[in-house]
This record gives sequence, C-alpha cells and structure tokens, in this order.
Amino acid sequence: MQPSHRVPSAPRRRALLAGVLGVASLATGPALVASGASGATTSARVAPRLVVSTLTTKQYGTILQSTHTVYTLTPSRVACTSTCAHYWPAVLLPRGVTRAVAGRGVDAHRLGTIRRAGGRLQVTYNGRALYWFAFDTAPGQVHGNVSDTWGKWSVVVLVKPTHVATTTTTHGGAYNY
Repeated sequence: MQPSHRVPSAPRRRALLAGVLGVASLATGPALVASGASGATTSARVAPRLVVSTLTTKQYGTILQSTHTVYTLTPSRVACTSTCAHYWPAVLLPRGVTRAVAGRGVDAHRLGTIRRAGGRLQVTYNGRALYWFAFDTAPGQVHGNVSDTWGKWSVVVLVKPTHVATTTTTHGGAYNY
C-alpha cells in the first residue's frame, strides 16, 4: 500500500536526509573535549560511539532514540533497497566500533548488531534492526510510525503511556515517496 502524501522535491529530500545523517554523525563522530583546571582548553579526540537512550512522549510513552527516534520494520514483500534507504537510513555503528552504548533507560543486554552488506554493523534492539526516518528532523519527533511500500515501521516503545485514550484518532503521517 503506497502512502498518500505529497513527495518532497529532490533537493528537499536530500536536505532532509543530510539533516538526519548529519545529526547522526554528531552522535557517532569524534568529539572535542575541553578541560583544564586553569581554564585553558585542550582538545582531545574521543573515540566515536553511538548511544541508544530513551525518551518519554505523551502519545507513545517511553521510546528508544539515538539522536532521533528509532524504528523497526515489519517488512512487506517489497525489499528495502536504495530508495527505501534514503527515507529509512539504518542505524549504523561508526567504523571500528563493535557495539552501541546503552544510555539512560536502555538494557544493554537487549542491544546487538547485525552485519549489513558491505560489512557495516547495524544496531538492533531485541534482535530487530533499527532505522531512523528522514522526516524526523528534530529529537523527539515521531513521524515514521507508518505503513508504506516496504512494510510497517514502528517506533520502539519500552513503556506505554499511562493515560487511556477515550477516542481513536488517525494520523495523516503517511508519505508518498
């Protein structure tokens, strides 16, 4: 089933993807550290890493994030190829890193990896591969809880919200790629 939302222009899609990948590189790339008792700053390279932590939202409860919300895929019969990967980049570890760091609220034993084509390691949670969504452009956004050509994408909920909804609403969060 193809989502029914206007397709962003090619430059907009590239900008959105660059934003997601750029933010991801901030979390995974080397960082500079300032220190010194005299107030002088020194720079040191810190090993790259990827941290998976939790975030509490009103709508979904406690969810997983790694700079942005992460999702799992229940695949359809259509394989997730290059077009899919533009919208749904895999949560990959930086080169040379072998495991993700469990941040606040995350059970380290549930984090793992799978080896992708090309040898890169993709982060998993409870054995399910994790992905970012290109239209989540800021931390805490959850725009990717959708079904599309490639399957059903679901935010990873660790604890459901405590409130009980009295009405059912549908969200027009589908995107036409």
